[in-house]
Amino acid sequence: MRALQTAARSAVKARTAALNQITHLLVTAPDPIRAKYPAQPGDKRIADLAQIRPATDHENTALLTALRTLARRVQSLTQEHTALTAELDKLVTGLNPGLRAAYGVGPDTAAQLLITAGANPERLCTEASFAALCGAAPVPASSGKTNRHRLSRGGDRAANAALYRIALTRMARDQRTRGYVARQTDAGRTKT
Repeated sequence: MRALQTAARSAVKARTAALNQITHLLVTAPDPIRAKYPAQPGDKRIADLAQIRPATDHENTALLTALRTLARRVQSLTQEHTALTAELDKLVTGLNPGLRAAYGVGPDTAAQLLITAGANPERLCTEASFAALCGAAPVPASSGKTNRHRLSRGGDRAANAALYRIALTRMARDQRTRGYVARQTDAGRTKT
């Protein structure tokens, strides 16, 4: 599972780098090329760039070849990431269907939580120990007459980020979570 997740993250990182390179090349491109390939929603611009025929423009052959190559790389990496995520989803669903079925838990976040739990089985005795492992447990930070807590800065940061993404998704779209947040906010607590 860890190997699939590493490969999928690598594909996303390389895809982002290629998209940034396309943007930078288009920013410095001559006006006719820049006007021909404006920023468009979705992958329309990438599809258009992948179909470029550099031989038709002798002045800008090198630029158009680079744009076509990068666009095709983006398409390839997108397919690669989709295939890896589908494989990861099958693996995660097979191992823990309840986790994957929970609202807001995608294949990436479920895989990260399972990886964290699998790497530290001796530390998982209670919900509190799992929260401490993920760096989501409150830590006393009282001094004098003040009695307060702060979030732990320790723990597995990748698991903490997965929990954060799940919380953000649920706070935006899940009615039960929105109700909980509203009740806690009315009680004087912050979203954190």
